[in-house]
Amino acid sequence: MATTLHTAADADTGRDYTPADRLLMQVGKGLKWWLRGPLAGSRSDAAPPARYPAERVAEAPLDDRERRHAAGLMRVNHAGEVAAQALYQGQALVARDGAVREHLLRAASEERNHLQWCDARLRELGEQPSALSPLWYAGSFVIGAAAGLVGDRASLGFVEETERQVVEHLNEHLGKLPRQDRRSRAIVEAMRVDEARHGEEAAEAGASAVPAPVKAIMAGVSQVMKFGAYRL
Repeated sequence: MATTLHTAADADTGRDYTPADRLLMQVGKGLKWWLRGPLAGSRSDAAPPARYPAERVAEAPLDDRERRHAAGLMRVNHAGEVAAQALYQGQALVARDGAVREHLLRAASEERNHLQWCDARLRELGEQPSALSPLWYAGSFVIGAAAGLVGDRASLGFVEETERQVVEHLNEHLGKLPRQDRRSRAIVEAMRVDEARHGEEAAEAGASAVPAPVKAIMAGVSQVMKFGAYRL
């Protein structure tokens, strides 16, 4: 029997959405982000807007090389947040347990704050998000759905391992950002706190361990995305 997923929006419309309906709705959300930008429009399912971490941090002078490097790193972070949206949504699409689904959607909603912060910082640096964002979104959505189909505990384990790798990646960026770029640093540090918490919450919710070969594949995919997003 096909599984039908329900949300508050479904209750408002009185309609039961099939998994195929849900897939098309999520793809539509992704298209809106690419066409309108993550800062445009309002979302009733979003987490309360969080204060911009760089709001009270003075802008420091950067030469052109430093600015381009900082922008490249923040573009990678932006691409990571696009991927995070898709991963969580793909996993939520096929989640069997309603509590797990809500956990995934809540985490995705909180990640949108990160997406907005990275977008804002890129604009401040005079740069744009990765031109490959549609690829990051589509590929991550498929990966998330595939992980979710293994089972809810495996899906939570995928979240825990993803967030562990993301925290390592953010630590790496803190070492690479220009020392005087305190605005970018404030954003990355705030993101790191949230990502660590998401991993801990997934573990507490019953995550199962991810096999070592899968961890290696995840790390390899992450490296491909970082290489591409930094440049494009």
